[in-house]
Amino acid sequence: MPATKRPNRRAQILQALASMLQTNPGQRITTAKLAAHVGVSEAALYRHFPSKARMFEGLIEFIEETLFSRINKIINEEKDTATRCQLILHLILGFAEKNPGITRILNGDALMGEQDRLRQRIAQLFERLETQLKQVLRERKLREGKTLPAEEGIIANMLICFADGRINQFIRSEFTKRPTDNFAEQWQLIHRQFFLKLL
Repeated sequence: MPATKRPNRRAQILQALASMLQTNPGQRITTAKLAAHVGVSEAALYRHFPSKARMFEGLIEFIEETLFSRINKIINEEKDTATRCQLILHLILGFAEKNPGITRILNGDALMGEQDRLRQRIAQLFERLETQLKQVLRERKLREGKTLPAEEGIIANMLICFADGRINQFIRSEFTKRPTDNFAEQWQLIHRQFFLKLL
């Protein structure tokens, strides 16, 4: 058979890990359980990933690449500051909603008992998202000649805390309270608070 028809085992392992994170909340996933889920031996897992930490890093890389490539697209295509912030927040919440298992990595739940560097990497991911929003807000005065009712860093932090809270609620509700539920109404409140007031 042609090589192109062989499954990408590395991607298959990451998909299996994400699936198990969704269906086994609160449980630590061992390489033995993961290997059984994929249908391979533990040795086969380690041929593709030297450690379980590297598997988690593979999922974190997927999160980073997906979010930041789409954020760049939003910034390139949309010039209005408020709309940029709205689309970035909706992107983060929508990504969490479509990837429940991976969302457990975003809030650190799935990383309990794993290596510290994984939790640090998630912390850095949220810092990058906050910095990105801060930069978008900072450009408002230059681009639109408008000010904000508070310092850019404070607003960016509040927006990230909002997204983080919705993600945590999604996990606590065992994926029943979707992060994008009522987003349009909530955004109207955020918009009124931060983008309609001029100093």
